[in-house]
Amino acid sequence: MSLFRDDGIVLRTQKLGEADRIITLLTRGHGRVRAVARGVRRTKSKFGARLEPFSHVDVQFFARGSELVGRGLPLCTQSETIAPYGGGIVTDYARYTAGTAMLETAERFTDHEGEPAVQQYLLLVGALRTLARGEHAPHLVLDAFLLRSLAVNGYAPTFGDCAKCGMPGPNRFFSVASGGSVCADCRVPGSVVPSPQALELLGALLAGDWETADASEARYVREGSGLVSAYLHWHLERGLRSLRYVEK
Repeated sequence: MSLFRDDGIVLRTQKLGEADRIITLLTRGHGRVRAVARGVRRTKSKFGARLEPFSHVDVQFFARGSELVGRGLPLCTQSETIAPYGGGIVTDYARYTAGTAMLETAERFTDHEGEPAVQQYLLLVGALRTLARGEHAPHLVLDAFLLRSLAVNGYAPTFGDCAKCGMPGPNRFFSVASGGSVCADCRVPGSVVPSPQALELLGALLAGDWETADASEARYVREGSGLVSAYLHWHLERGLRSLRYVEK
């Protein structure tokens, strides 16, 4: 019997029995963790209110063994709120749908429970904080998060130099299968010809150049979002269910 303490973001919850829930979190030290929270669905439970999606919490777990993730689910015995990001997200449809897509992406990129994914965790915390504060348009925050999630998991796209031969950009064509922008010689079937402005926007989002991103025209934002969605779909091998509800 062991106690563990970690901080994490609540990704989703599932009903269990009459009063319990299974809580899925992305934690700093243990990666993705599923745990049982007893009694949190009772109306008088303050504990349950802290364990809602988008919440950044400090959690104590009780596990039967020397490892947090084992044969059975650990119990979530205590939680303290670090930042209630949900308050600034769930009241706005655009923020909520963008945030839901972020949570699903983070879960999809952390396939194996118990394996630390610190970069993905920090990326999610920063994105939810930015989203909750309303510092930038929700769809831009989402696309920036998706691009950076791809990058930290080894799938960084290129929007300038050729992804295959390294020819300095800008290059005219874009191939999802090839890893981004490609030159005329490396062009493959299925390549598209996006506008230079859309590629500039995506490069700015990946690099954190918000001045350029915020000044982009709506048509280039929509075009860029389409490229991000196609690129993400390719590497996840199936799309995000929540992405279809995101306002563009």
